Formats: sequence, structure tokens, C-alpha cells
Amino acid sequence: MANLLDVGLMFASLAAVGWGANRLGQSVIPFYIVTGMVASRYVFGRLPIAGGDLYIAETEFIAVGAELGIVFLLFFLGLEFNLDRLLARRRQIGTAGTIDAVINFPIGFALGWLLFGAVLPAVLVAGIVYISSSAIITKSLLDLGWIANDEAEPILGTLVYEDLLIAVYLAVTTAVVLGGGDIRAAATAVAVGLGGIALLFVAVQFGTPLLERVLDADTHESVVLRTTGLTVAVAGGALSLGVSEAVAAFFVGMGVSSTSHVTHIEELLEPLRDAFAAVFFFWIGLVTDPIAVAGAAGAIAVAVVVATPTKLLSGFFGGQTFGLSTRRSTRVALAMTTRGEFSLIVATLAVSGAASGTLTQPVADRISAFAVGYVLVMAVVGTTLMRYSAPFERLAGRLFETAT
Repeated sequence: MANLLDVGLMFASLAAVGWGANRLGQSVIPFYIVTGMVASRYVFGRLPIAGGDLYIAETEFIAVGAELGIVFLLFFLGLEFNLDRLLARRRQIGTAGTIDAVINFPIGFALGWLLFGAVLPAVLVAGIVYISSSAIITKSLLDLGWIANDEAEPILGTLVYEDLLIAVYLAVTTAVVLGGGDIRAAATAVAVGLGGIALLFVAVQFGTPLLERVLDADTHESVVLRTTGLTVAVAGGALSLGVSEAVAAFFVGMGVSSTSHVTHIEELLEPLRDAFAAVFFFWIGLVTDPIAVAGAAGAIAVAVVVATPTKLLSGFFGGQTFGLSTRRSTRVALAMTTRGEFSLIVATLAVSGAASGTLTQPVADRISAFAVGYVLVMAVVGTTLMRYSAPFERLAGRLFETAT
């Protein structure tokens, strides 16, 4: 009963704040995150009313619903970026993605070393700082109508590069953190992860005729069930092999994008995507302890001040790699500042490291608090920058004209 009530209150709260955000002309994402934070045991649960039980718990449904939000958002991203388009732009994507990684990963590592003075925590902080949020950025692209614009291609292409690179990163770090530095285990995990990605790539390349038949259904119900079953099953199977469920869902979306059913599926699954995406953003706030985050405020502030300009720089150069104008390249730069789901996955990995003895509990707690706070701040900053991009576009235009 309590779980059902929690879920009901969650959706009612999301509906209310979503309505308010739309009336104010604001992005719903920060509103969803803050609503989750306020409704959590860390805020409402600390109020001296109802015996401290007046809060929404992180139930299994909410946790799985958040994962489904990531899966559906990345599935829709794949629908907009089919394999032929990916391969046609592989040189530009490779260049933009490499610029992004070479600039931002070392900055994150340096920050981690400054904070902890050890290699493993520094590597974890580097991952948190480097990776942009595919889920949040995709949602913003859809909300703002940028998905059909020229800037969408370098944004999505760089996100694909990041997601593939982070799949390898997570395989290595997970093996090291949970295996106490076992190099053989790390190598095995990486091999399995890369094999899974290669298998998905082959399936997308040659599986279009099969997907056509699978998705050819007479009723809307059958189309929704078949598409959802395929996407979630593949994502779950990939996750069990050490491949990110987000990457797997993206590949499924790319496969479906090559079929004749893509437009129909987009129309049918859009409400499902939006509902579970809201749960994902709510969950981010729900697991955020403001007191712990406040304790990491100094580190978060340094990361925001140092790493935001580097993301802007690498994003702008990434847009230029695709031959975009200054205005469009600025939009790419602003979008890439958002951090999200993968940074939180790294945070949970740090917590697991304390349990396995690879990290001390204080270090793990500090990394987790830093990650959650950093994601919350950058989710708000990134979505706000995207929504109010016009002044930055004009400023970049003036600076570029002056420089030339």
C-alpha cells in the first residue's frame, strides 16, 4: 500500500510541477529534480511531523522506472541517428569526440588528484566530470525543438562517442574497484563489453529485415509491447554483460530508425518516454542528500568553475568540426555542459568500492556526495543555458567577428 501511495504521490507531484514549469516557460527537468529532492527522506523525512515518515521512499519501482527513463530517452536518441548517418559522419564524430575527451577527462583527473591525492579516486572523479548526460540533453533537444536542427548532429555524435568510451571506462573501473585491482578481471570485463558493443553493431547493420517483421503489427497495443519488449530486453541483457543499458537502447533505436515503422513508433511511445523520463529526473533528486552535498560544496564549486568552460570550449570546437556556424557551434557548446546519469553510476561505483575495501568509506562518501551535487548543479545549469542560448549565441558571434 505504501509503495503504491509513494508512486501515486510522485506522479501527482510531477504533474503539478510540470504544469507550473510549462506555464512559466521553463524546462521541466530542474523542477523534476528539485521536486524529488524536497520529497525525499533527506528533506521531508527530516521534518518533525508524522514521526519523520512524511516522505517518498526510493522504492524498487521508482529505481527501475528511472532506469526505464534512461532506456527510453536513449532509444529515442537512436531513432534520430541511424547507422548509415553515424558511419557517414564517423570522421567528424571521431574528431569532435576526441577533442571532448582529451580536454575534459584530464581536467577531471587533475581535480580528483587535487581532492584525494590518489589514482583511483582521481580516475572516478575524471569520469564524473568528463561524461555529459545523454538522457538530459536528449530530453532538452526534444523539448526545445533542436533535434531537427544542424546542431543536433554534432551533439548526438559526441554523445555517442562518449557513451561508447564510457562503456569501456565503466568495464575497467568496475573490475578494478570490485576486484581489488585484478588486471585479469578488468581485461575480461573490457573484452566482454567490447564484444557486446560489436554484437549490437552487427545486429543493427544486418537486422533491419528482421526488425521490419517483428514490428509489423496490426494494433497499437502490439506495436508498443513488441517495441518495448525488444528495447528493454536488449538493454537488460547488455547490462548483465557489462555493457551500458543506455548504449544498448541507443543501438536498438538506430536499428528501428532504418525500418518503415519509425514514425509510428515515435508517436506511440512518446508518452511512455516522457513519463519514465520524469521518473528518472525525480529519482536524481530523491537520492540527493542536501547536507552531504553541502559538505562537498567547495569541490563542486571548483568543478563547475573549471570544467564548465572546458566543456564549452570542446563543444564549440566539436561544432566547428562539423562545419557549423558560430551560432550553431555555440548551441553545441551549451548543450554539452549538462552532466547526469553516467556520473551517478560512477558515484554508485565509488560506494561499492567502500564495500569491497578498494576505497575507504570517507573517500567513497565524498565522491558520491560530489557526484550527486555536481550532477544536480550541472543539470540545472546545462538545461538553463540551452533554453536561454540566444544571448550566448550573440556574444559568441561578436567575439568571433572581432577575432576574425
